[in-house]
Amino acid sequence: MKAIFCESYGAPEQLRSRDVPVPIPKDRQVLVRVHATTVNDYDWSMVIGRPHIYRLFFGIFRPRRPIPGMELAGKVVALGPNATRWRVGDAVYGDTSNGGLGTFAEFAAVPEDELRRMPEGLSFVEAAAIPHALELAYQAVVEIGKLKDGERVLINGAGGGVGTFALQLAKRQGCTVWGVDTGEKLQAMTAMGFDRVIDYKQLDFTQLGERFDLVVDTKTTRSAGGLARALTPAGRYVTVGGDPGRLIALLFARWFGRRNMRIVALKSNKNQDALAPLLSGGALKAVIDGPYAFHELPRLIRRFGEGLHTGKVVVRVSEEQ
Repeated sequence: MKAIFCESYGAPEQLRSRDVPVPIPKDRQVLVRVHATTVNDYDWSMVIGRPHIYRLFFGIFRPRRPIPGMELAGKVVALGPNATRWRVGDAVYGDTSNGGLGTFAEFAAVPEDELRRMPEGLSFVEAAAIPHALELAYQAVVEIGKLKDGERVLINGAGGGVGTFALQLAKRQGCTVWGVDTGEKLQAMTAMGFDRVIDYKQLDFTQLGERFDLVVDTKTTRSAGGLARALTPAGRYVTVGGDPGRLIALLFARWFGRRNMRIVALKSNKNQDALAPLLSGGALKAVIDGPYAFHELPRLIRRFGEGLHTGKVVVRVSEEQ
């Protein structure tokens, strides 16, 4: 099979497509023919090897698992020992990060519990764009953020996959939503329904004098003190990731009294089955950048890392069958 191979940390342009053996599914794994995959923060960080602290997870000197990719949609083509949840031919999708990387390939061996049945009416391209971003958004906005109807919401890093799903969830509750990003994304964000967009290169949202009931952050570039200025007295701040130093500082801030500041510890695929009717009915839709061809993945990782995408960067690996 063809796979994108990362032998050493460095520029995405070093990546090459290789012919490698099709993986053999292990105990309670299934083999999935990957029809579509996406680019995520994990992939950018794994390829470039930064921040350096992440090498504790990826491998100190080079990636232990050389095929990136942690999200897929496809069909089950084989079952490993004791795998009983799926049948050959089932259309599945999921965030596979708990079971390892490796979706930048024509086939991936995935723990059966890391997959969900694809919602009715969705293509593989649409489905691949959903699990990681929607779960982060849902857990940030609904489960941890406890969003109430009609509240004021700000999303920092709003033009990516998480931000666009967070907007939809907030709008379902009649909220006013501000979005922070930059570049060409701003026009697209206005078209999506953001009530106001802010270019972070021009304005610092913590310095505007505006107060929000919920701030959802995908970048985490501001101090806890600065973020507190953007919250109402009962406001909540929830981050899904960002600068490791800032995240550590937030943990300390929470220990020292800022109980309204939380970091999402993602539970992969937790709510996908419950949200499937909204996805099938079109009430929630992934914003897709693409789909692109498989051979473009090195360029697309660069595009993602430089923040030039809007929504989810989706790659078609094989044609739908």
